[in-house]
Amino acid sequence: MPEGHTLHRLAGELTAAFGSRVIASGSPQGRFVGAAMLDDRTLDHAEAWGKHLFVGFVGVAEQVHVHLGLYGSFRFAPGVPMVTGQVRWRLSDGSTTADLRGPTACKALTPDEVAVILDRLGPDPLRGDADRDAFVARVLRSRAAIATLLMDQSVIAGVGNVYRAEVLFRHGIDPLTPGRSLSVLALEAIWADLVLLMREGVRTGRIDTVRPEHEPEAMGRPPRQDDHGGEVYVYRRDGQPCWICGEPVLTRVVGARNLFWCPRCQPSGDGAR
Repeated sequence: MPEGHTLHRLAGELTAAFGSRVIASGSPQGRFVGAAMLDDRTLDHAEAWGKHLFVGFVGVAEQVHVHLGLYGSFRFAPGVPMVTGQVRWRLSDGSTTADLRGPTACKALTPDEVAVILDRLGPDPLRGDADRDAFVARVLRSRAAIATLLMDQSVIAGVGNVYRAEVLFRHGIDPLTPGRSLSVLALEAIWADLVLLMREGVRTGRIDTVRPEHEPEAMGRPPRQDDHGGEVYVYRRDGQPCWICGEPVLTRVVGARNLFWCPRCQPSGDGAR
């Protein structure tokens, strides 16, 4: 599932392509019933909150809510190409077309319905209005493992499986440590690092988490070959040697997703395991 940086990058691309422009809006697949009311309307802006995308139009109270889920994607193309495949929503200004395929959600929502979604989300590290202290407070109230809490969108919005594994490695934190056992300073450091890493993800469109001294060129190793792209420390590297200590990377299911960590660089403590 795309992580938060992907949605923020997409929001920027949609706003850059269509912001302040009158667009044609339709649903070739026929499943987005709100598409027709947006036809010949001016797109105001798109913005993201965690893994949720919201697209607003001038003079329209409703916003389009998009959640890509596991299979959703927006694809941009020049001009107005023929429709291919199952396109849930097509936006076009004649010079550029964006097709949305396979989302979990694509629906026009009232302001109250949008508020319901936002009320259940935690702070998003990529938003200027994010409340870091709310994230810290929510973690410190919980007995759940920090690896579970980082995937809980009501605790922190936008973090997914890659960022949770990588930020915990970068800070040497055992992923099974109960949230309430961590210090305020440790949680503030996690937040600051996620802001840094995810902003870089928005800029590049991929997840890179290794420090300069551990990049392929610096270590004399081949670049990572993976369909997710990006250089990482532990994600999807189970059984392979840690870049820092050489210990095999471990994996187990935590929070319904495969978690990856280095047992030497992220030692357990205080009975966390």
